[in-house]
Order: sequence, then structure tokens, then C-alpha cells
Amino acid sequence: MLDMSGAAKRVSTFEEVYAQIARLPKGLTGEILAPGVLSTMSRPGLPHAHAADMAADALRRHGDPRFGGRGWWIYEEVEVRLPGDMLAVPDLCGWRVERVARLPDDNPVVILPDWCAEILSPSTAALDRSVKLPLYARCGIAYVWLIDPELRLVEVYESTRERPMLVASLRDTESAALPPFDTEVSVGPWWRA
Repeated sequence: MLDMSGAAKRVSTFEEVYAQIARLPKGLTGEILAPGVLSTMSRPGLPHAHAADMAADALRRHGDPRFGGRGWWIYEEVEVRLPGDMLAVPDLCGWRVERVARLPDDNPVVILPDWCAEILSPSTAALDRSVKLPLYARCGIAYVWLIDPELRLVEVYESTRERPMLVASLRDTESAALPPFDTEVSVGPWWRA
């Protein structure tokens, strides 16, 4: 990168940007979605928080060993270190227990999730769709859900050749098994009335 004088500008290291994240005021979440660049977002609104809680509860009942399931570790807002000195904080993410028997206590987590979900809000929808969705696919995260409380829509993307491909969707009060999970979920409760 060049500055106005034509001199090469040094890109901040992951550690330098992560130190900036640690100093952010409460209520701001920091991510590194491009090497050396800090991105911040404020805490979500109620429709976003409701959708995240309801989706996490539904998936934990079916898969998370901490809640009686057998196949997935499901967590909210975990810092995940991505290849290329990047950091994302997905709204929800999960690891298959058969692949990761126990998650390490590392922060950020360096084991890529098998699945991530982003809850769209008016202030984050463009970033989630145009930056995070393709980034997750390029990094090798197999499945990404985009959950839109305003449209009452869940879109499921599978990473194919490092590109996100839409493979399923549910809207309003529909129920179905959505990849990569093998149990049926009803998305109706995910939306605030």
C-alpha cells in the first residue's frame, strides 16, 4: 500500500490490531476482515438478539453436548482467527464434535468452525453479505447461514471451490432440516412478533 508521497505504508500486524480490539470500549465488537484493518460494530438491536438466541437454543437442543445433543459445539460471538491474519466474530458458530472432541481454551479460537451464522441487521447486512460470506468460504468454513429477521428468512450457503453457493432457504414459519444439521428446525420462533 502506498501513501500520498508514494512511500510504502506498513500494514499493521495481527497482534497490533488485536491489541486495538482489546482496548475498544464496551459495546463495540472488533474484527479484522482485511489484513491490518480494524472493523468495528456496535451491539445488535433486539430483533437481531432475539433471532440469535432462538437459533442458538434450537440448534443446541439438537446437537450441542452441553445441552443433551451429540454432534455439535454451538457458541455465540466467539473470536475466530482466520487464515491470513484475519479475525471474525460470527454471531453463531459450531464445530462438529467428531472433528473437535474438545474445544481449546484459546482466545481467539484458531480451529475453524464447520458452520457460521450471521444475523443481518440494517447496519451490518451489506458487510455480512459482501465481505464476511465470501471470506468464510475462502477460508474453508463449509456452511454459512445468513439469518434476516426483517425479511424472516434463513439462507444456507455451502462453500464450493472457495465460493458461497446458496443451497437452501426457509422463511416465515417454515420447518426443515438445514445443512449441515440433520434435524428439523422451525424458524417461526426466531422472529419477533
